[in-house]
Amino acid sequence: MKKLLLLSILAMGFSKAQFFESLEKFTKTDSLKGSNTKFRNFWDVKKYDIVLEPNFEMKSIKGSNKISIEIEKNVTNPIFQIDLQKPMKADKIKANFPIVEKRIDGDFIFLHTKRSFKKGEKLAIEIDFSGNPVIAKNAPWDGGWMFAKDKNGNPWMTVADEGIGASIWLPCKDIWSDEPDNGTTFKIITPKDLVGIAGGRLIKQENIGDKKSWLWEVKNPINAYSIIPSIGKYVNFKDTYDGEKGKLDLDYWVLDYNLDKAKKQFEQVKPMMKSFESWFGPYPFYEDSYKLVESPHLGMEHQSNVAYGNKYMNGYLGHDMSGTGIGLKWDYIIIHETGHEWFANNITAKDQADMWIHESFTTYSETLYVESLWGKADGDKYTQGIRNNIQNDKAIIGQYGVRNEGSGDMYPKGSNMIHTIRTVINNDEKFRQILRGLNKDFYHQTVTSEQIQNYFIEKSGVDLKSIFDQYLRTAKIPTLEYKQTGNQLTYKWTNVIPNLKFPIRLADGQELKPTEQSQTTTLKSEKPVEFNKNYYIRTSGN
Repeated sequence: MKKLLLLSILAMGFSKAQFFESLEKFTKTDSLKGSNTKFRNFWDVKKYDIVLEPNFEMKSIKGSNKISIEIEKNVTNPIFQIDLQKPMKADKIKANFPIVEKRIDGDFIFLHTKRSFKKGEKLAIEIDFSGNPVIAKNAPWDGGWMFAKDKNGNPWMTVADEGIGASIWLPCKDIWSDEPDNGTTFKIITPKDLVGIAGGRLIKQENIGDKKSWLWEVKNPINAYSIIPSIGKYVNFKDTYDGEKGKLDLDYWVLDYNLDKAKKQFEQVKPMMKSFESWFGPYPFYEDSYKLVESPHLGMEHQSNVAYGNKYMNGYLGHDMSGTGIGLKWDYIIIHETGHEWFANNITAKDQADMWIHESFTTYSETLYVESLWGKADGDKYTQGIRNNIQNDKAIIGQYGVRNEGSGDMYPKGSNMIHTIRTVINNDEKFRQILRGLNKDFYHQTVTSEQIQNYFIEKSGVDLKSIFDQYLRTAKIPTLEYKQTGNQLTYKWTNVIPNLKFPIRLADGQELKPTEQSQTTTLKSEKPVEFNKNYYIRTSGN
């Protein structure tokens, strides 16, 4: 959700959030957090079994995580790295294999062994943890726990940790490239008058003295930052959606006094699902249901457990991100965060530097939703409108291996890049099938930029590599310089990477293939030339 907030800041003209500030120097800690180190690359997480109990008064938490793993290659005397950020503490660590040394180094636990492990071995590490986790000052921008109160004074707790990492509270393997293949179980222990909600389905509820436990199960692989508890005075209502894979359970959890508002606002879910399934393919987590859960912060795309805090308003807290009026027709948080179920949750970037895969496609999902409900003209207008939020400050792709995100332009500029590529392909059905194909062929996988780019190139039959390079790896916007004399048009690219292959169609359909060298062509008429506004380019001419 920090992402959305950044975009809002840009739209309203405020300073940028810290998540996207350039880091001049990277440390050993950055590498340990962001790289598939020798302490991580020999084992694969299969499942997390988590227990959590928060203490609202003390602003503390305690619990345990059983990490089921499988050895991926033969290895001798390895050291296992478990991530747990200060000030959280590991109170007890045990494993079903000998550990000769347990070493805490900053935000990491290193478990030293003295034996050989064979590929395919299945092991388990269990860690009891406790402490006062970092509290978010402005969630979800900065990341951390929220110990809030609803308007009636009831405790309301959750955490947002995409940027900072799930290890801010949970001992885990905190790297995007390794998701628990077999999902999670998550038991939340609450006071008897509160409800504990997590991803997946509620499989057991128990009374424990003056407390309650809520056991949730996720069957699908899940990114660590989606493993989130929500605890509050919730009430529940349900619905179903007849989707491409059958009946999808819709599960809504809202504060008790907002029930009527929620029932009305959440009516947007079904037409959204129809749109997204048409463009992207089936919702990726039928087994785990779809949930909207009211949140004390604006929102976040937790898998099958979307956090909602848009105050039951259309737009983005009542604002239109496009400045066109179109963004006020729908609830930004419901649409955007649910778009992430396909791009971020189904398809997840291996490295945080490739976060554009999450944000560019999801921002473009807004356009596709608008197009589905109100027509392509409004979709085009919306996409062109969000260009006003683009900063062109730095490259969209960040630095690899150090948990570094690129420019916040991954939202509006990334969306406009995809719209540009769609316009270049010039076949909307082929484009739709590419989007559906991505979610089918990379189903529940972690991916790289190159994989996504190559897929587009292969399936479209168009050499798009230089277009991706231009928009993702530079902050330069292609400028088409031109001069028209009667029906003669002279034109060339400037501000582009070498050998940019980017054909341009005029509004009348005539195609140009600009290069960095001037060319002259004969137009269909002497009318002033008009360019297709769906390309995100600049033009300079008479």
